[in-house]
Amino acid sequence: MTLLEVKNVSKEYVPGVKALSDINFSIQQGEIVSIIGPSGAGKSTLLRCLNRMIDATEGEIIFDGVNVLKLKKQELRNLRREIGMVFQHSNLVDRLTVMENVLHGRLGYTSTIKGMFGIFTKEDKQEAEKIIQMLGLSEQINQRADSLSGGQQQRVGISRALIQQPKLILADEPIASLDPSSSRVIMDYFKDINQQMGITVLLNLHQVDVALKYSDRIIGVNGGKIVFEGLPSQVSQETIQMIYGADAEQLIMNVGE
Repeated sequence: MTLLEVKNVSKEYVPGVKALSDINFSIQQGEIVSIIGPSGAGKSTLLRCLNRMIDATEGEIIFDGVNVLKLKKQELRNLRREIGMVFQHSNLVDRLTVMENVLHGRLGYTSTIKGMFGIFTKEDKQEAEKIIQMLGLSEQINQRADSLSGGQQQRVGISRALIQQPKLILADEPIASLDPSSSRVIMDYFKDINQQMGITVLLNLHQVDVALKYSDRIIGVNGGKIVFEGLPSQVSQETIQMIYGADAEQLIMNVGE
């Protein structure tokens, strides 16, 4: 079943200058797909168009049968419940605890007033505890976010996305700021979430070797255009050269290690 379909999507921040140009791809329910490409290729712009953090200039984005670009305010709020977002720097509230940050993932399900005062249901709190335990953060549940390591903060960010009970998780460079050990932990969690919970995952990654190891499919982006789409086994040195250009040599060495 097709969960996400992107048709002829373009984005212009400045009239006449396309950050994305005629993007077309689809994601099947239950897949884990990585978008790779050099810095400035348009990967983050693309991900943010999918849940309308920014609006595409042209095209269609069909999520679970609904045209995202046509949704009004409340309809869009409802849609975002089903699309979890994980950011490079986790975007936590430093002064709040792990539990409080995770519960922020339920804000789309509660009233503005209750959200402002941090009033959540018993069921929400029980589910938050369950997810926090699953992500290996039980001992940190009452710690402030700013006391955590980078890897722990990213796991809180993933927990916050999971408590939304999403059909799709978008992850924008989720391991870019982490050391290799922490990166492996985070990617293992994404794989587990995908395989054990059946949640579809779409990641932006700069690390080609990581993308090849964890993904069902690879989408290569350069200059705001898709220049490759295929299986990890189809990614050759020539493919990496085509996607990354001058930056390809070091990436090819890393993949070969």
